[in-house]
Parts: sequence; C-alpha cells; structure tokens
Amino acid sequence: MRVTFLGTGSAMPTGERFQTGILLESAGGTLLVDCGSGVLHGLQRTEVGYEGIDAVLLTHHHLDHVSDLMALLKARWLAGATELTVAGPEGTEDLVTDLLGVHDYLQGRMDLTFREVGPESFSLAGFDVTGFEVRHSMYCLAYRFAESGSSASGDSDPPAFVFSGDTEAFPELVEFADGAAVLAHDCSFPDSVDVDNHPTPSELGAVLAEADGEVGRVYLTHLYPHTDGHHDEMLDSIGERYDGDVRFASDGLSIDID
Repeated sequence: MRVTFLGTGSAMPTGERFQTGILLESAGGTLLVDCGSGVLHGLQRTEVGYEGIDAVLLTHHHLDHVSDLMALLKARWLAGATELTVAGPEGTEDLVTDLLGVHDYLQGRMDLTFREVGPESFSLAGFDVTGFEVRHSMYCLAYRFAESGSSASGDSDPPAFVFSGDTEAFPELVEFADGAAVLAHDCSFPDSVDVDNHPTPSELGAVLAEADGEVGRVYLTHLYPHTDGHHDEMLDSIGERYDGDVRFASDGLSIDID
C-alpha cells in the first residue's frame, strides 16, 4: 500500500499546504480520501492523476474536505473518465446531488455510484476499510485501511493505515488504530491555542501514551497556520508524554506500507 499526502492543511490556507486529501494505492485500486481545496492539483502531481481514481471516500462534509469535489468531477468529465464511486457518511449522496444542482451543467455528465457508510467494515477500491465515529463538531469518521485480500496469506494483522479525520484526541481512537503501521492524526494547533474539536500536541501526546493501543508511526496533519514556526515545540510537547515515532506530514509525502 502506498499513502500519499496530497493536502495536510486546514480551512485556513498556509500558502504551502493544500486542504485535506490523501491518496491510497494498492494492487487492487486507487482511493482518494477527502477532497479539499487544492487536492485536485496535488492529485495531478502524482502518477495516478485525477483520471486514475477509482473512488472517493469522505470522512465528513466540512468544506475543507469536500470543496474540490466538483472540480474533480469536471476534470474527469473533460478527460473522458465518466464513472466514479463517491462514498462517505450518511448524507453524502444528498451533498453531491445538491452541489450538482448548483452546477447544473455537470448533471448527467458523470455516472456516479454512491455508498453511505458508518462505523462498519466494507470494501472499496481495492481496500478493506473499517469506519469509526470520532469526536468533531460534525459527524465524522476515522478509517482503517488494509489492502483487500492482505489477510488471505495467513497474516492475522495485515499492514494497516489509519486516518483520524478531524477529531479530538481520545483513547478509543488510538485503540482503533492498534497495530497499524501508520496513524495520520489531526493536530491542528499548538498548545498555546485554546480549541475544541481538534487536539493540541499535549492532548494528543497524553492520549497516545495512555491508550491501550500501539502504532508504528504517527504523522501530524490538518495543520492551521498557527502551527507555522512551532513544529519543534509541538513535537517536544508530544515527546514529553509519548516516546513513539511522531513526525509532521507534508504535501506530496509518500510512504509505502508493506
């Protein structure tokens, strides 16, 4: 499985980070997780490109996670790729249908298949996926991904990637990620910012240390401009509480999970 961070920013642009988007590639397919502003450009910088996506999976419906959806549909239509599966929490079909109602010239151009998912296991675009409800201002799902069929060889715990979506830090989420090779977790602000619905480094570090779950590596993402110039102190704050491997994600970063 290859994981590429297309956008590691947030609703407030930094000038260096697109909004949220992650590309997952496996032998069985390609999956785009979230599609915020700039993600279409980030996608086109990969070998997959916007024509090579088999499905889009949304964590939730906030604007910085869906704002490039219509741009993606138009680009695919113009390129002749007219089929796409769009999956996400309840209301995803209504969201896309309403957006197409605003941009009515796109209606009928795409053969769209919708799937609405919840805290459950399902297969999508070459991946076995499990959803997990997290703590955010809007209903939001974290997802655990493994390549479809990766457990058929007898592995009891196939290599996994977990994306937190937008969320506070809480032990059950880390336990959901137990055994994953990589956890990409929201860490939107430094400790100096008083915030709800997103974790600060001290909060995340404490939960990572206290939860009954272990992950191979943690990447921090969904970064607001407030984090600029504070990366070292954020890592130090986490490191005071948690001694695992924690790094900042960046746009264009690709990692292979074997």
